[in-house]
Amino acid sequence: MTPSPDVDTINSPNIDTEGYGNSEVNPQDELPDDVEMSFFDHLEELRQRIFYSLIAVAVGVIGCFIVVKPLVQLLEVPAHGIKFLQLAPGEYFFVSIKVAGYSGLVLASPFILYQIIQFVLPGLTRRERRLLAPVVLGSSVLFVGGLVFAYLLLIPAALQFFISYGADVVEQLWSIEKYFEFVLLLLFSTGLAFQIPIIQLLLGNLGIVSSEKMLAGWRFVIMGAVILGAVLTPSTDPLTQSLLAGAVLGLYFGGVGLVKLTGK
Repeated sequence: MTPSPDVDTINSPNIDTEGYGNSEVNPQDELPDDVEMSFFDHLEELRQRIFYSLIAVAVGVIGCFIVVKPLVQLLEVPAHGIKFLQLAPGEYFFVSIKVAGYSGLVLASPFILYQIIQFVLPGLTRRERRLLAPVVLGSSVLFVGGLVFAYLLLIPAALQFFISYGADVVEQLWSIEKYFEFVLLLLFSTGLAFQIPIIQLLLGNLGIVSSEKMLAGWRFVIMGAVILGAVLTPSTDPLTQSLLAGAVLGLYFGGVGLVKLTGK
């Protein structure tokens, strides 16, 4: 006679074929630093880290302002000998402040990123912490790559288009303020656009979107890249917009391949 199964075994809620009972938690989903903090403690910590970040930005801006002349000369190189004019009193001074501000923010960004990581780290599981190193490193490399891409390709292409378009009609004398507004905006918008693979990697590893779904919407991606190229480029020339849109498409499909390689 076959013995009847144990009732407690049948009704047990903790049996799991994956190796973890329903009442157990995967060690990768645990919080290693489960520290109890009140809401006001979190606010105080946030205030301190914002304060430290602002100090770092101020130090970076002041340091860049001291050596702003070489930075201005470096950003004038893509213009290839175009003569710049100061059309209003103090125009070059305010341009120097803008250049120092953007440069100081870039210099202070590693410290700001460190403060952000330290603030959110206690609330991350072991699985999520494994993403920190590749995300931080990849984001930094891609942002610098975006700056280099804009400086070496986008800006010269856009300037050459404008110079050749009106070469036989107008003399090329440019406002230094308008030029630097164009250059700085294009540099930083390109650097931000180059963060697309990092966003894809996060979405894939967190189980929000799979690589198959990313690839399935390629038509919308092409349309979005064209729109993004038109929005992010301060110029209206088709060459610059096409270069940025092509770079965005390459980054997106590269991100799909990266998510696929990670098996997510």
